[in-house]
Amino acid sequence: MDRDTFTAAVLANPFNREILARLAALDAPDCWLVSGALFQTVWNVRTGRPPTHGILDYDVFYFDPDPSWEAEDAVIKKAGALFADLTVDVQVRNQGRVHIWYQEKFGSPYPPLARTTDGIDRFLCDCAMVGMRPAGAGFEIYAPRGFADIASTTIRPNRAPNFHPDRYAEKAARWRDVWPEITILPA
Repeated sequence: MDRDTFTAAVLANPFNREILARLAALDAPDCWLVSGALFQTVWNVRTGRPPTHGILDYDVFYFDPDPSWEAEDAVIKKAGALFADLTVDVQVRNQGRVHIWYQEKFGSPYPPLARTTDGIDRFLCDCAMVGMRPAGAGFEIYAPRGFADIASTTIRPNRAPNFHPDRYAEKAARWRDVWPEITILPA
């Protein structure tokens, strides 16, 4: 799978198209549509399912060095208004504050990040490590592990410092229920 094939598949999902078209209006720094909204849409296209099948939410990551809850909440509220007409859950998170709440929620430390792509690099599996945003007349795509696992519907653990085998197994099990043809590699 190349970038053009990936992009065409992602854009087959009308919610991805709308979110990407409106991302600049969110006016959040270093802003990307990430993970499941992208790779799960590709899975759907490649397996002949409706493009939106099984996608629980649409994650938008950005990076603001202001780690205050008030700053993030303002962007979340702006996104709520911007995407209010869409019938999907758009979740917006500042990667500049993940280190503040991560340990309490998941039980392990999470070093501060310097940019949004640092957060993408820490997803639990390689196929989830993908982000997309408008750039000029096209799109910028961040896929540090490439598209092979997305194309082959393979779930491979990403051994980032925050890897949690139990969370990996939980996500993989849910995905297998929705996409039974996936291959899950051991944690």
